[in-house]
Amino acid sequence: MRLSTKDFSLASAFEAAFLEIDPALLAGLGENRARVLGALTDRPVYGVNTGMGRLAGIAVDASAAHQRNLLIGRAVGGPPWLSPGEVRWLLLVRLRDLLAPEAGASPELVTFLVGRLNDGFTPAVPRTGLGSAGEIIPLAHAFQTFLGVGTVLVDGVETPASEVLAKPYEPGLKEGATLIQGSPLAETLAAFALTEVRRLVEIQTLAAAIAIDVLGAPQAIYRPSLAGDDEVLRAVLAAVSELIRGSAERPQVVQAPVSVRVAPRAIAHVTRVADELDEVLRRSMPTDSPAFLDGEFVSTTGFHAVELGLRMDAATAALAHLGEVSVQRAHRMLDERFSGLPAQLAADPGSQAGLTPLHKRAVGELHALRRLVTPATLGSVDTSAGQEDVQAFAWAAGNQLRDACARMSAITACELITGSQARWLASGEGAPGLRPAYERLRELVPPVAGDRSLGPEVTALVAAFTAGGFGPF
Repeated sequence: MRLSTKDFSLASAFEAAFLEIDPALLAGLGENRARVLGALTDRPVYGVNTGMGRLAGIAVDASAAHQRNLLIGRAVGGPPWLSPGEVRWLLLVRLRDLLAPEAGASPELVTFLVGRLNDGFTPAVPRTGLGSAGEIIPLAHAFQTFLGVGTVLVDGVETPASEVLAKPYEPGLKEGATLIQGSPLAETLAAFALTEVRRLVEIQTLAAAIAIDVLGAPQAIYRPSLAGDDEVLRAVLAAVSELIRGSAERPQVVQAPVSVRVAPRAIAHVTRVADELDEVLRRSMPTDSPAFLDGEFVSTTGFHAVELGLRMDAATAALAHLGEVSVQRAHRMLDERFSGLPAQLAADPGSQAGLTPLHKRAVGELHALRRLVTPATLGSVDTSAGQEDVQAFAWAAGNQLRDACARMSAITACELITGSQARWLASGEGAPGLRPAYERLRELVPPVAGDRSLGPEVTALVAAFTAGGFGPF
């Protein structure tokens, strides 16, 4: 994949086997770099000829040694490390930022970074224990490895960077400071989480339709026209209506449980929050500080990713509500009073436990999910002797959202297995639009004719979600 502009698709670059920089783009970077170096004078320039943080008022020699120290002295984190995929995305975000003229990066730094992306170089980057106003700790871990310092992961094994890197990079003026600015870690975690949230919306739509189908719930409430001016809810109702078309209603069911009726609203809310998160991710703004703008160096606040963090906190809360709805629907399917099926969906109730233990697994996952709803973005503490007195903790919100997605995936798997079992025990094949889903579920999790350990099958179904091997239907 050839990069000819600073604006490129992160997703496409992530999948690309090989990246190259257009020579014209490199030439432009070189010209811009010359202007940046020409603008450096004896006047204080943060992180170039001054210290950082509380020490910003102390003048230092503008040298490569200072840029090295900025990367090495702040690497105080430790495991758990980001996954190789997350590290690659983080490096791509940093590459995108370096291609912006306000960063003033050299063609040599950009070329070196592209080379490391091409050879699978994977710095060990901490994902927790980061208390700075921005992300200097994880970014110092990431980019000190360019110097041949610190740790990289080779097939998951921690290895000294000096043993992997044939020729270290020597950062030029300002480049060490530039490499540790902004919030690419929060952006990385948000991008991965957003993919998972979108996937959960699709699979939860299917789960809701299956519950409606097996319970024989009245279907008029799912008419898209009931959404009024809410286009997001209208789309969810339309998707559910399409899946349940032809499903048989049970005449004795006058009104389905609330968890069955409100499922589209809960799904629509998650969709809206995901759209807002996506919109924040798509915005472009200078992340370097100081940025080179209009011929001068200007401090920025690109490190304070509070909006990204708060959107991820909101997404976690939306998933927790969706999880509550899903767990309750599964419980209703297990109850013969609501389903008209054998108690606990056991083939032989009494001698068999049926799927009640599976519901208890879902309850445990929901309990863990609820505890993640406390906003990670709130809770600032003074650091750097009061110079950094507010933190965004957006990276922490990203970790919580990723964890919430994992919990929600397990809950959804439990509900889908329950719905598949209910359809197996019921008469008829169910709604035509759901038959491919029932068939796929039975391939992955055969009907439970007798008690067996379902834990591995929950894990396998979640893996199928992640691999894209389940749906859409």
